[in-house]
This record gives sequence, structure tokens and C-alpha cells, in this order.
Amino acid sequence: MTALSAPDSRQAEDRSARIAVTVFPLLILAAALVGFLAPETAKTLLPQVNLFLGIIMFGMGLTLTLPDFALVAKRPLPVLLGVVAQYAIMPLLGLAVALLLRLPPELAAGVILVGSAPGGTSSNVISYLARADTALSVAMTSVSTLLAPLLTPLLTLWLAGQYMAVDGAAMAASIVTIVLLPVLGGLVVRLLLHRLVDRVLPALPWVSVVFIALVVAAVVGNSAATVLSAGALVLLAVVLHNGLGYALGYGLARALRVPVRSARTVSIEVGMQNSGLAAGLAAQYISPAAALPGAVFSLWHNLSGAVLALLFRRSDARTADRA
Repeated sequence: MTALSAPDSRQAEDRSARIAVTVFPLLILAAALVGFLAPETAKTLLPQVNLFLGIIMFGMGLTLTLPDFALVAKRPLPVLLGVVAQYAIMPLLGLAVALLLRLPPELAAGVILVGSAPGGTSSNVISYLARADTALSVAMTSVSTLLAPLLTPLLTLWLAGQYMAVDGAAMAASIVTIVLLPVLGGLVVRLLLHRLVDRVLPALPWVSVVFIALVVAAVVGNSAATVLSAGALVLLAVVLHNGLGYALGYGLARALRVPVRSARTVSIEVGMQNSGLAAGLAAQYISPAAALPGAVFSLWHNLSGAVLALLFRRSDARTADRA
């Protein structure tokens, strides 16, 4: 069998990424429906949510290599811009959306917690599809994730504490356990067993989405009554939060004269959150209803990210036609 040519290989990668972006939201939606239609069954998954999140983050660690972090030293300014924008724009946008829509306290706290979470792992796939800077996306996601034990509880306590009681110290300890340690563990395993890990890398996104789906099913099942009473309001809040994150991330990067490909990456990194983590933390440390924005965000940002990637690619096609 002959090796694929470079264009054929690129097309195969594109097809794989498109399948992932199409199927992921469908699986998340199916999980949400299971949680809504069979809440008592779905709620039995709640005690395992932290385990599921730990598996997801361990899988993320397996995808990382030392060159991913070397990029931080080589190109510190775009990475710093993306991470600062991530932790400044999205938490404040969450508060603004909560005030604009006059969300009930539990939902307001949940939206703010989503905004205070690190970047979502699916942002790397969306960056690839959008012809953004994928290596920069991986670096930004990695750095924002490593900073999450400090910044996510601090921002949530500061901005959401006015709505609901938040145990910032317990949340920080939980993030260390279910985020930081698994990511570092995955990185170490990749270094020691890189040949074995390379063989299973194609399956890791699918493993992650299965466990994200389980988290969403548990969260929706635990707040099924809230879905009926406030589902449309939560969806509106999520759409505004996510869309404004994309727009402000891109606008800020371009205003600072960041190249277009890197600006696309900043936009995607800012707009896409680790909403599965936010949902799990909200269910554990705030309330079941506060976890609903994270569950809805998990579905929506994959759909909107795919659309955004398509718009960026069409922009490239129009530019090529004019050249």
C-alpha cells in the first residue's frame, strides 16, 4: 500500500476532523436527552462525575508533548494574549450576560463559572478546521488548563459569590485533583510510553466525548425540572456568551495587530470553554441548576465552533479568488 500524498493526507485529516465536529454535538445532545427523559437513571452517574472529568483531562495530557510548551517560550506574546483574554473576557462576559438577562442566582452563578473555566479541548480541532494556528491553540489550552486551579475558583468566588455561596478553597483542591494531576500524569505517560500512546491517539477524542456525554447526562438528569422552566433562557445566555467571546477575542487580537491565523486561534480559544468541567464543578459546589449552563454550553460551542470554522474557510476562499 502506498503512502498518501500530502494533499490526500490533508483531505483525510479534514474528513476526520469534520466527522468529529459533527458527531460530537450529536452525542452530547443524545446524552442530554437521556438525562432529561430518564433523570433518575442519569442521576446515578453523579457520584462518578469527578472520575469522568479526571479521565478526560488525563486524555488531554496524553495528547501533549514538550514542544507544545516550548512554543510558550518561543512565542510568549500570542500565548499570553490568548490566556489573558480567556480569563478576562469570558468571566466578565458571563457576569454581563447574567445582568442583561436578569438570570436567577443559580443560573447566573453557573454562567459565570463557565466563563471562568479554562479553554475547551475541542478548540484544537476547531482551530485546525478553521485553518487557524493549531500549535498555538494547543499551547493556549494547555496553559489555561494549568492555571485553572488558581484562576477558576478565584474568578468564580469574586464574580459569582454575590449570587451564591462558593467554597473557593474546596473548588481549587478539586481542580488540582481532577484537572492538574491527570494532565501532568498523561504528559508523563506520553514521555515514557510515547510509541504506545501514539497508537491510541486517534481514539482519544472519542474517549473524551463519551465521558463528556456522561457528565452532561448526569447534570441534565439532576436538573431536569430546571430544563423545563428555564431551558430557553439558559440557551439564550449560552449563545450570547459564546458568540460574544468569539467576537471580542478576534477583535482584541486584531486590534493588537496579531496575524489573522493567530487571531482566529485567540477567538476560538476565548469562545470555547471546558464546559464539562464547569458543569461538574457547579453540580458539586453550587447547585444542580447552576450546572445547566455548562451542560448546554457543551453542546452549543461545538456546533457554533464548526460554523465559525466554516466561515473562516470561506473567507480564505474569497481571498484566494480575489488574488
